[in-house]
Amino acid sequence: MSAMSGKVVHNVFVSQCYLQNRQFVGTQYRRDSCAPYVRNLLPFQGGKLAWTGISSMQLRTLSKHQGPFVNRGTVHCNVAPTTSAVPSIDKVDFLKLQNGSDIRGVAVAGVEGEPVNLTEQVAEAIAAAFAGWLVEKKKADGSRRLRVSIGHDSRISAQRLQDAISRGIAGAGLDVVQYGLASTPAMFNSTLTEDHGFLCPVDGSIMITASHLPYNRNGFKFFTNAGGLGKADIKDILERAAVIYNNFTVEDLTNSKEKASTSIRRVDYMTIYTSDLVNAVRKAAGNIEKPLEGFHIVVDAGNGAGGFFAAKVLEPLGAVTTGSQFLEPDGLFPNHIPNPEDKTAMKAITQAVLDNKADLGIIFDTDVDRSAAVDSTGREFNRNRLIALMSAIVLEEHPGTTIVTDSVTSDGLTTFIEKKLGGKHRRFKRGYKNVIDEAIRLNSIGEESHLAIETSGHGALKENNWLDDGAYLMVKILNKLASARASGMGGGSTVLTDLVQGLQEAAFAVELRLKINQDHPDLKGGSFRNYGEAVLKHLENSIESDPKLQKASVNYEGVRVSGFGGWFLLRLSLHDPVLPLNIEASSNEDAVKLGLAVLAAINDFSALDKSALDKFVQVS
Repeated sequence: MSAMSGKVVHNVFVSQCYLQNRQFVGTQYRRDSCAPYVRNLLPFQGGKLAWTGISSMQLRTLSKHQGPFVNRGTVHCNVAPTTSAVPSIDKVDFLKLQNGSDIRGVAVAGVEGEPVNLTEQVAEAIAAAFAGWLVEKKKADGSRRLRVSIGHDSRISAQRLQDAISRGIAGAGLDVVQYGLASTPAMFNSTLTEDHGFLCPVDGSIMITASHLPYNRNGFKFFTNAGGLGKADIKDILERAAVIYNNFTVEDLTNSKEKASTSIRRVDYMTIYTSDLVNAVRKAAGNIEKPLEGFHIVVDAGNGAGGFFAAKVLEPLGAVTTGSQFLEPDGLFPNHIPNPEDKTAMKAITQAVLDNKADLGIIFDTDVDRSAAVDSTGREFNRNRLIALMSAIVLEEHPGTTIVTDSVTSDGLTTFIEKKLGGKHRRFKRGYKNVIDEAIRLNSIGEESHLAIETSGHGALKENNWLDDGAYLMVKILNKLASARASGMGGGSTVLTDLVQGLQEAAFAVELRLKINQDHPDLKGGSFRNYGEAVLKHLENSIESDPKLQKASVNYEGVRVSGFGGWFLLRLSLHDPVLPLNIEASSNEDAVKLGLAVLAAINDFSALDKSALDKFVQVS
């Protein structure tokens, strides 16, 4: 790696110095404390610092220095002494691009009130920052160049951002492998696959996607062989990216283009990924070549990246897929939002199953990390019902295991998992990463858990490296169909329907979103999070004095209360100034009683928009 571009050294060193800078107040101290490392390690040319080829070992040494770097004079990388700043570069608040463990922004102009903040230059800076982060994490010793795979979903900004990401990675001295149209799970798998012919395993992976968000949005998910990056990692990368972006020169951008033109390889990795899915089903059926022969299964990809599942997975297994719809990638999503939680999307796949008299329907979100199913009668397997089905399958294989879910699952699901299936239900927090991390933590302390799954359709299994993979969830369902057929059981998808018999489901369910006005005087300049916590605390205290309501004895998020034959949960959104309120009850009347109890407790909080709750209790 001695030939690695000095640019990645610049990115890591300047970013680290900048981050350290915030810990000190004295300007003179900041300036002087960084200077010795600059003077000692870098040649001086024409009054400017010139970055030359520096090994990754030296790079790690640089990144560990505690001296903050304040002077943002021109720093260039393997270029002539004269450099020039990038003209008219837009100011960007990089930290606002963070969405939990993902990065998301506006990539396409044209929607009023949504200015573009995910430009090509922003994407290139983020990629360069990821490269610096990856070199540190992998402790690269110079024996080989690190390799990063890049894939994207069907969004109209995908190709442009893929090119920008490639420039950022290549300009930092790492190799780039482009997969083109791919799924998020496939990108993680590429860090694990052992196949040198496909340039695997890669050291890091980037998926360009914004899940089910509108066509003008896009974003990034990052992986190593340890899994998806967490919130702290994303914050770190964005802080590094901000420094890199503000120090971009015309020469930097030109240099990265030249390097990208010579260091990018293209691979059809989806061939490997789909082959693994096919083999998993065949193995479950006793190595039968076409275990789904005779089954009619339709797929709805919502014009996202999941269209491969019909021709590359189901048909090789013998299934008939006529009637599948919206398989062609189209980033404008002209038919419906690719989202298994969306009512219009679920209606579309249900209608396709009924119209084609299919045995099963399968629907994916845009990047295939979420999914849902529909049986031959049109009964949906999503949200609580999908969790119940997956729990039944997993608990047959691992009796007594703990099923970790998000916080908005029903009381009926808990009863089903624990009383009928004999498992344990740990109702944790919202956020697929929270759910997965909790399952991993439980295993680390000796409590066996094999499934972590959200009502959104994110589901991860221990056997699949804790990756939330919508296609793999459906493979587990197909395994059940195939193994039932192999053992002489018929009846289409009735074997699946039978698995969820006994699940108690609420007759009425609703989610209301109560927004916090951040400009309201009641916040007094404080954060919406503090205000939201105050609302929750007041609600909790109010409930304790009402004998008709009972607070959940074990709860990890918000305030969950049972009463009037149902329950409600008021919690603070993970990212937005919103308090979502979920209510489930045996009747509309009982749901209103729960809503009135919440309203009475929070009515004096003027900065909280309660109009949705007011309307619910009045209209209902």
